[in-house]
Amino acid sequence: MEAARILPAAAGAGEAFARLYALVARLRASDGCPWDREQTVQSIRGNILEEAYELVEAIDEDSSDHVREESGDLFMLATMVSYMSEQEDSFSVASALDGVCEKLVRRHPHVFAQSDVDTAEGVVAQWNEIKETVEGRRRKDSVLDEVSRALPPLERAYKLQKKAAKAGFDWSHRNQVWEKFEEEIAEVRNAAEAASAKASAEAASLEDLENEIGDLLFTVVNLSRHMGVDPGLAMHGAVEKFSRRFRHVEKGMAGKGLPMTSERMTEMDALWDEAKGLGL
Repeated sequence: MEAARILPAAAGAGEAFARLYALVARLRASDGCPWDREQTVQSIRGNILEEAYELVEAIDEDSSDHVREESGDLFMLATMVSYMSEQEDSFSVASALDGVCEKLVRRHPHVFAQSDVDTAEGVVAQWNEIKETVEGRRRKDSVLDEVSRALPPLERAYKLQKKAAKAGFDWSHRNQVWEKFEEEIAEVRNAAEAASAKASAEAASLEDLENEIGDLLFTVVNLSRHMGVDPGLAMHGAVEKFSRRFRHVEKGMAGKGLPMTSERMTEMDALWDEAKGLGL
């Protein structure tokens, strides 16, 4: 029954990917799109991050149409990166797909071979063991090495903290994190006062302030983690909320014929509160 459903779907997906591959190749051709031809693996990194976040946003909206669209965009960029490498004779798109298929089969012996693993935790442990014993991946010098340096700082901080906590390096209870949070706020305030007390903001003072703010943000990530909240998703939601409310303020000020200036902060505050009341 499963094969009767999966095989036709796989064939259709294959045809769709073949069309995507052909379109990417056409865009990258000498007589294709000037913008697409100019792109490199390095130049397109930001687009990949942006599309990944847009996919997350679509998932948060719980809109299947939007998820479909953003998934397609991410597929397109991944295909383009692989095709660029194919053009440089580095590796082919097919080899990248074959490689990940082989990896999936190899790292899921409980599905495709013989293994009695039947829990999510057991699957993760088996996955890591296969990486080291079967694939010959060198054991990391530190558990922190398993977290990519390419991640945005907020996400990297969260993952680094989770790795350290899994190794037993963590606060024993949440109150300790709250105490650390309050301590870091005081240190930021002291650093800010020290910097402003000087006639000219010296580089050393600004560096101290930057370090203290970094410590505070890192502690906020820790606090978020201890409360079971993904800080990246929390920040994403806060940014979207700010955007919605600010747009409401802009629209309201324009409707009243008032300029957006600091002298009009009272009116803008009232519109902001109105946006909150509307659930924006």
